[in-house]
Amino acid sequence: MPVKTFRPLTPSLRYITVASYDEITKTKPEKSLVRTRKKTGGRNTYGRVTARGIGGGHKQKIRNVDFKRKKHGVEATVAAIEYDPTRTARLALLQYTDGGKAYIVAPNGLQVGVKLMSGPSAAAELGNCLPLSAIPVGIHIHNIELTPGRGGQMVRSAGAAATLMSRDAGYAQIRLPSGEIRRVKEECYATIGQVGNIEHENEVLGKAGRSRHRGIRPITRGVARNPVDHPNGGGQGKSKGGGGHLQLKSPWGLLAKGYKTRIRTKNSNRFILVRRDGRPMKQK
Repeated sequence: MPVKTFRPLTPSLRYITVASYDEITKTKPEKSLVRTRKKTGGRNTYGRVTARGIGGGHKQKIRNVDFKRKKHGVEATVAAIEYDPTRTARLALLQYTDGGKAYIVAPNGLQVGVKLMSGPSAAAELGNCLPLSAIPVGIHIHNIELTPGRGGQMVRSAGAAATLMSRDAGYAQIRLPSGEIRRVKEECYATIGQVGNIEHENEVLGKAGRSRHRGIRPITRGVARNPVDHPNGGGQGKSKGGGGHLQLKSPWGLLAKGYKTRIRTKNSNRFILVRRDGRPMKQK
């Protein structure tokens, strides 16, 4: 799916790029599968701002996406490819033979009218959901479970794809889009193919108004503030680290760059074989 560019008739149109939406076949969502998204303005239940820069934006409907694909052995037909305002990927509307409907993350190349199925007996074809034990080695997969029966949690954003590398001792080794190699139980399910909307990374907002439509408000840089308001504030003229500070920090003093936030003793470390940077994971 290519992106659309415009002639620079205005300053914002000079760089702006938008999706072409050529693959969209249905403009309104299925009413039985949506609910209204309540705006929080970044505030918690006490009315206190816990996430800065959130507010406004266009009204949105949350699509209830089926990440579990529990209807094993029931054939479904792709009824439509739809847009989802809350995620980067497109959604495919499935019409099951038993009358049920469901949304799934649409893989790249999926067409309306294609028959899909999930379960151990399903064929290893685009859009079908199978356990890792039944998927051929070396194939692209997405919507991967971490815990059997919990539903897909990994590799769900636009253009993402993981690779099934090998299987051994009840575990499958998967190379994630980040480069991390991770062990996952063979009983976990995954969907065949790469997530669609692969040109999403080439979209450019081009103007502040498109951020506001998404509910993203502007935030002042820390180095542009006063020392009383931010650790990086102050200083004579422009300075990268503020008034004498050498490291960039958050408003509450936490290091913003180079500070490792992952817990060293995290339980899931034993499932990671190779880290994102290519280094092997130290097993304790």
